[in-house]
Amino acid sequence: MSFKKPSRIMSVPTTQMDWLNDLPAQGLSGAQTLQWLQLWTEQGLLRHIDSALAAQLLRLDAQASPALLVAAALLAQMEGRGHTCLPLADLCAPPVALLGWPTVAVEGPQGLRALWAHLPATLPDWQAALQRATSSKACMRHSDAPDQGQPLVLGGSADAPLLYLRRYAGYEKRVGQGLLQRASEPLPVPEAAARRWLDRFFVPHADAPADTDWQKVACAVALRARLSVITGGPGTGKTYTAARLLALLLALHEEGSPLRVALAASTGKAAARLKQSIDNALTSLQDQVPEGSGLDLNTLIARMGPARTLHSLLGARPDTRQFRHYAANPLDVDVLIVDEASMVHLEMMDALLQALPPTARLVLLGDKDQLASVEAGAVLGDLCRDAAAGRYSADTVQFVQAVSGQTLPAQYLSAGTAPLLAQQTVMLHHSRRFKGAIGQLALAVNGGDAAAARAAFLNPVGAAPSPRSGDDVAPLLALQPSTPQAVCTLALGTSGKPSYADYLHLMQQVPGGQDAEVHAAWVRSVLKTFERFRILCAVHRGDWGTEGLNAAVQKALADKGLLKVTGEWFAGRPVMVTRNDAQLGVFNGDVGVVLPNAEGTLKVWFLDGEALRSVSVMRLPHVETAFVMTVHKSQGSEFEHTALVLPPGGAEVLSRELAYTGISRAREQFTLIEAEAGLLEAAIDRPSVRASGLAQWWL
Repeated sequence: MSFKKPSRIMSVPTTQMDWLNDLPAQGLSGAQTLQWLQLWTEQGLLRHIDSALAAQLLRLDAQASPALLVAAALLAQMEGRGHTCLPLADLCAPPVALLGWPTVAVEGPQGLRALWAHLPATLPDWQAALQRATSSKACMRHSDAPDQGQPLVLGGSADAPLLYLRRYAGYEKRVGQGLLQRASEPLPVPEAAARRWLDRFFVPHADAPADTDWQKVACAVALRARLSVITGGPGTGKTYTAARLLALLLALHEEGSPLRVALAASTGKAAARLKQSIDNALTSLQDQVPEGSGLDLNTLIARMGPARTLHSLLGARPDTRQFRHYAANPLDVDVLIVDEASMVHLEMMDALLQALPPTARLVLLGDKDQLASVEAGAVLGDLCRDAAAGRYSADTVQFVQAVSGQTLPAQYLSAGTAPLLAQQTVMLHHSRRFKGAIGQLALAVNGGDAAAARAAFLNPVGAAPSPRSGDDVAPLLALQPSTPQAVCTLALGTSGKPSYADYLHLMQQVPGGQDAEVHAAWVRSVLKTFERFRILCAVHRGDWGTEGLNAAVQKALADKGLLKVTGEWFAGRPVMVTRNDAQLGVFNGDVGVVLPNAEGTLKVWFLDGEALRSVSVMRLPHVETAFVMTVHKSQGSEFEHTALVLPPGGAEVLSRELAYTGISRAREQFTLIEAEAGLLEAAIDRPSVRASGLAQWWL
């Protein structure tokens, strides 16, 4: 776990804390501790909200200990970085690596080590300090009832105590119990019928793996309970498997009522891709359905309707954290498939589980190795902690053999206790698409092999891309070290790869007249061409962030005559929505392009599969230019050519997951731009771990 270093350290007169030189024998008081934390806030080391939580606790309990106040401030900071709790074990020594503060903030007279000299030194001492606080209005035990509104909750186990903000303790408890309940209630399975249908749906083909068919295993496992998790990297066939699972569930569904299916994802782009992939897979699968069986997959496709974002599915209420669907007004579904589940944060998973009927099946699809959500929590990562190892029980092995005919390899069997959630989780191992240079690069990054990752870049700076050999090889180009101008060069299309020049040239071919169909075809063509290429980066601010790079790319395109920038809104401007608007049907992360309608009025056009929709530019105040977007925002999307920009001095924001996610957005070509030598290696050497107690509910 690590935090972003502060961008600057303010100079604060040491006279502000002269009392440090004359501390009484009993050590720091709560008020003095708060002053120390506020000093760190002024220096840019903590956020105002971090020290404000400590101040609130001191108001609630005038006797609050320094340990409680410090733990609370760091807990608030951790939540802001995506963690849902603070392990007390991390506080037994000054958390230098945890915080990533500069040396002066660690070693100075008012630094981290100086404060830690007045704090508990062992885990039992930290536990005792926090346990004493549970008798106050500041903190409660996880098992305490009723909840009296204390801001902090002490949970975890005696060996691994965890400190939570109250609402995250609630989220985690409900999510843990909800997932456990869905996984633990066995469902009746007609094994013989399931075996017959699975054999029809999974016909061996030329590039099928010679060993275990994990897609078939995943379908079998999903039949047993109301929760199933299917994880795997790009090209492993997660949605292909989900389509066959839907067909299987429909084939086994009792007559008399239709199977109600809903599809969802975190972003509009991911939802559109999910729907298109499921529809295509089901359409092709219809040919494998015997005549007279009564199984009509085309009707299932029509009945499903469009895939939706999770916010749209749940019915987000504007300007609140509430949804129209919840426990008292559940969703009308029998099966819910959620794609890109790595992007689902803890609070959203809590809302989803509350809105899902107890009898409904939940199928989660996602790549466990991608970046976790921006918000706190890593639910898919917690669910998939045993996915690579399997840890299947003898009962699971027997069931899979009976229903699918597949024998699970011995290395995937549990040597001891088999975790319950592991029995409902399947990792797909065979990629049918991600085989070439990009696949090898992603595999090296994911495996932590920095040398192999660097070796994957066969083209030195300035060399032509390697020739492609069929669809299995994708040329890689590393531009390192470089400048922001290299990004502009890619955008202009001088590298011979897909670029923004392609869609801008097409945009200039505006069809004459006001024929709606002709105009719609032109808009689709422009939007699809724009989606061939994307520049991704790690940060928002600075010359190497979205702000600086978007400005540089826009200027370069305008200087070449490809854009005519006339104020805020101009034809060709790509924009990303930054705030949900349920009334308009646009959500955070949706990307569109400004183009004229048939009458010449500028609109923002969005493409969902083949469906076009437009929104007046005057109704979209919350957008930002999107030639360049963060890796986080790119999740759920794929591009023919992806460029990943790693910023200088960016070690604190780089991670293995960020590099892997950026690389795996590329379908055919990938370009790496490093501001400094060795940044790829720095990212690979920093796997991210989010503090969480979610798995304690099922281990």
